[in-house]
Amino acid sequence: MSEGFSRPVAGHVPVLRLGDVLLVTLQGDLYDSTAHQLQQDLAETIARSGVTGVVIDISGVEIVDSFLGRVLAEIAAQTELLAARTVVAGMRPAVAITLVELGLTLPGLRTALSTEAAMELLAQPIVSLRSGGMRGGSG
Repeated sequence: MSEGFSRPVAGHVPVLRLGDVLLVTLQGDLYDSTAHQLQQDLAETIARSGVTGVVIDISGVEIVDSFLGRVLAEIAAQTELLAARTVVAGMRPAVAITLVELGLTLPGLRTALSTEAAMELLAQPIVSLRSGGMRGGSG
């Protein structure tokens, strides 16, 4: 997939590659089969292309239920295992409130208010505890 080329990766879910980042735009409901296909296609694309980030724009999503929350967390876990980072962008206040009320913490997911902010976040270097301190200990 070349930069700027968009294709429907999983049914009606558009995915756009922008350099080293995949932009996924969710619109409306995400059904089981579409969610599974999206997860599989994203994992394959990350492994094949070596992209380093995934931005999931949920600004078109009115309601987030536990299913969508779980899908987002699973995508984040998969991308992290494939050496990429995931940022969810465009979350509406009502969606954030719903996620908190459902008790969904979405581990591994970073958030940004806009797609642009998500792209900036992914452009920042990864800060690792392993790279910072704990050198030259006795042993």
